[in-house]
Amino acid sequence: MQMDRFDRALQMFDEANAEDPNHETVDDVLVPKELIYGHRMSARLTVFAPDAPEALRLAARCQHLRRWEIPRESYPRDRTGYLRWRTELRKFHAQTAGQILHEVGYEPELVAQVQSLLRKENLRTNVDTQTLEDVICLVFLEYYFDPFIGQHAHEPDKIVDIVRKTWGKMSDQGHEAALALPLTERALAIVGKALG
Repeated sequence: MQMDRFDRALQMFDEANAEDPNHETVDDVLVPKELIYGHRMSARLTVFAPDAPEALRLAARCQHLRRWEIPRESYPRDRTGYLRWRTELRKFHAQTAGQILHEVGYEPELVAQVQSLLRKENLRTNVDTQTLEDVICLVFLEYYFDPFIGQHAHEPDKIVDIVRKTWGKMSDQGHEAALALPLTERALAIVGKALG
């Protein structure tokens, strides 16, 4: 049976992310970091917004598409450098995803919707962009926050500040979902401090 364009797009996103030279151990198996990230995004979106439209489901899977090609180290290690890096990443993800979506046969309108989501346009006014941001934050908190705490244990104020900023990007529904995550005790303590 021939794959439909949605499944083909997900397959091509996964094939692209499977080339990530960086790996993470999941259930004692080394897997490409961005491949597992894409699957975590899709899984969390399914739980958080089971009726999400197709453009949002596509955007969730390719949120970090080939992210390693623009490493953080290629920009200055200050706030300005960080913001420039994030801006370039958004443009890169949108462009790379657009090429794949065109290739599998999506019409320009839907491709443009996915690209707009990946660029985080109209965060406070577009429901789908806000949902994507909520899912990004939830995946970070569930899978990446505790290791991040360990890496930055010498900067406790920075960690609390990041949680505050993360929380500020989320909707009320996102906050509710975040508080229901199976966080570690130290992660919960930092969240409590950030929100206190």
